[in-house]
Parts: sequence; C-alpha cells; structure tokens
Amino acid sequence: MVSEQAVMDISDRATQQEELAREEALRQIRLPENPAATSLLYCVDCGARIPKRRRLAVPGCTRCVGCQAYQEIGYP
Repeated sequence: MVSEQAVMDISDRATQQEELAREEALRQIRLPENPAATSLLYCVDCGARIPKRRRLAVPGCTRCVGCQAYQEIGYP
C-alpha cells in the first residue's frame, strides 16, 4: 500500500512540474518572433551568466546548460 506521504510527494512534484510548464509557456509567448535576437546574458532560472559559446550555439537561449537540462529532464 502506498503511504500518504508518498502520495503527497507525487502530488507536490506534479504541481511543481505543472508550474514549470506554465511558466515556460508564458515565456515562449512573450518571446519576439525572431528567437535568434533574444539570447539572454543571464539565466532566467538561476541568474548565472550564459557563456557566449552557448548563446551562439543556441540562439534564443534563456537558460544556462544546467538549468535547461533540469527543465527538459525534470526531477532525477
């Protein structure tokens, strides 16, 4: 039988994933039509500087590599 705490953990994770997806959708809506012009200098999630090589390799990026991987993969 699944414990009440385990169910709450699953529910909490689902809620967090839903919030992340909603935030990402809103960011995408706000991006200009030319994503190549929208690369940011700093990550929208952690605030770290995004290296120039990443900005050139991934035009329109808004996250550092670590935060983008976390966004795509989710919880470990």
